[in-house]
Amino acid sequence: MTTASTTTAEGASGALGAGPRKAGLDAASAQRATYIGYALLAPYALLLLVVFFFPIAKFLLGAVDNRDLPRLLPTTTAVLAGWDGASDVPAAAFAALARDLAEAPSPAAIAVVARRLNYEKSGFRALLVNLGSAVPTGTAEQIKSEMIARNPQWAEPVWWQIIKRESGALTKSFLLSSFDLQQDEAGRIVAKPTDQSIFRYSLYTTISISVAVTLICLLLAFPVAHFLTTLPPRRVGVYMLFILLPFWTSLLVRTSAWIVMLQREGPLNQFLQWTGLTSTPLELLYNRTSVLIVMTHVLLPFMILSIYANMLAIPRDYVRAARSLGGGPISIFFRIYLPQTMPGIGAGCLLVFILALGYYVTPALVGGPRDQMLSSYIAFYTNQTINWGLASALGLVLLVVSGLSYLVITGLTRTRGPLERM
Repeated sequence: MTTASTTTAEGASGALGAGPRKAGLDAASAQRATYIGYALLAPYALLLLVVFFFPIAKFLLGAVDNRDLPRLLPTTTAVLAGWDGASDVPAAAFAALARDLAEAPSPAAIAVVARRLNYEKSGFRALLVNLGSAVPTGTAEQIKSEMIARNPQWAEPVWWQIIKRESGALTKSFLLSSFDLQQDEAGRIVAKPTDQSIFRYSLYTTISISVAVTLICLLLAFPVAHFLTTLPPRRVGVYMLFILLPFWTSLLVRTSAWIVMLQREGPLNQFLQWTGLTSTPLELLYNRTSVLIVMTHVLLPFMILSIYANMLAIPRDYVRAARSLGGGPISIFFRIYLPQTMPGIGAGCLLVFILALGYYVTPALVGGPRDQMLSSYIAFYTNQTINWGLASALGLVLLVVSGLSYLVITGLTRTRGPLERM
């Protein structure tokens, strides 16, 4: 009896001890699995850091980067730091500029300074290039007299005020220019002249086109996605083939095909006249209408796929239960079905809107002069004028708009639980 009791007690204590040991082994195994997962993700994270985040961060830094000017004009910026900006320009500033240009590492360095200052005021490039070709020498007063004799513009304080204002390692001029603002001679932020204000209207055009395309895609994609969920899998594959067909051709080919379709003598106008809907050809090309049509055609599959994937995950029992409780079709749709599709709607709207923000090939080919989007100016300043600072500032504006759109769309399409809806 005693032996049996002892054996039973030992077995019970062993069983009690096995529980913590098993929990400890499970925790260690889970921790090892976590470390293995991190190790497998490390190469991908490193790849993203090197080829994605670092280049984007470097590009956006150009919106405020101004290190070239103080690096190439160190003496001039040091002398102008003690100038009040209102009195006559001291002769020491003329001598300092001549010295910096004479000690420039190469003519290319002078060109960098000239190009940077020419962004602030047109004509600065010619002033510096002409001066750098034959730098005056002598005393400070002699250098000042010779520079003014060569070009009387050097006597105007505005040129020196710009050098003084842009003498720091960081600048806000590119960000101001992206909103059609600038600093005047007194350093105040003022609006640019009307004939130079293009970015605010372009930003408005970009956002309005992107919103319109997103809404059109949503209205077209929702019934299509719902229709696909009602089909058997074999038929869904056939319809999905037609939905994905635009992805099989390049964007340029698709846009060129729409140019043929929408022109005055194109098939669409001929069909409208043949049916008697119009008596004369419609202007469907090189305006806002053509931009919306082509961009909707390109981006519609993204919206359909996002909503369709979400609709597949919605249990049909909810709708049947609501119908059995006496709910009508409209009430069931708005109170039961639509709220559950909000994650897919939000994902599709966010994807289409952000992709539309970055379009510039389509508006450039089928749009009019007033339909050019902000990304076209980014490409222009990056590839043609080599104004990386302004291109970076415009890119930063689009990034902020994308971030705000994420907050707005996720806030509007957030799925609420049953208790929150009560």
